[in-house]
Amino acid sequence: MRMTSIKMKKKLEDRLNHPEWNTSFNRDKDTFRIEWKHSRQGITVTIPNIIAKFERRGEEALDELEDHIGEALRIMNQTNQLTGKEKNIFPVIRATSFPKKTKSGKMMVWSEHTAETRIYYALDLGNSYQLIDEEMLEKESWTKERIEEVSSFNVRSLSRDLKHDKVADNDFYFMAAQDGYDASRILNESLMEEMKANSKGELAVAVPHQDVLIFADIQNKMGYDILAQMTMKFFAEGRVPITSLPFLYEDKHLEPVFILAKNRPEK
Repeated sequence: MRMTSIKMKKKLEDRLNHPEWNTSFNRDKDTFRIEWKHSRQGITVTIPNIIAKFERRGEEALDELEDHIGEALRIMNQTNQLTGKEKNIFPVIRATSFPKKTKSGKMMVWSEHTAETRIYYALDLGNSYQLIDEEMLEKESWTKERIEEVSSFNVRSLSRDLKHDKVADNDFYFMAAQDGYDASRILNESLMEEMKANSKGELAVAVPHQDVLIFADIQNKMGYDILAQMTMKFFAEGRVPITSLPFLYEDKHLEPVFILAKNRPEK
């Protein structure tokens, strides 16, 4: 028998019963909201999406959802300090369409990167992270320059293990450490220079989503086609998509490229 929105609402109410949380169901929008009673901060989930996951994976999907909601609400309700946690501050790459303000109106700390990407900064909390806003800096008298410096140092300390694949005489290297900062490694200048020094042809790089970084040592025209298809596929599948455009890396500079079939990229 098919799961209805009302039945799923009841399941969620049972699972998310917490003395300090309110839950509510919006029948018109078919959404379910969980929020802290004292602050009204919370998250809203879409019932049909949850039903689809439940019908594929059963109670395991709801276990996972419960964990994610609990973690999200926990982070919302805690006050995090930067001082003393310098080693846990990392840069994260996002699309330029990513909001510059939080939903509560706080301005994020961010820096320019490319025409397609922007750098934000995160405080790592273990199982998740919190994007750093200007209010956090002001409270602790930190400057944006200090955040940039600390995060730049920390990204260089991340693992550099790359998986290699050769396709049509082109070399592709993949970073997928699954630590939340795979794409961030594009900001590790020593890694970028090392890859450039070891490339036989032109070095291209792609950050289609947060959890992958692709290097391509392009040695023939087919390499561009392969990279374009690969980047688009990853972009479509990513949990946090960034950009479907790869970049050429030349003279310590990233240039977004539009790849035309069987042609060198047009800038």
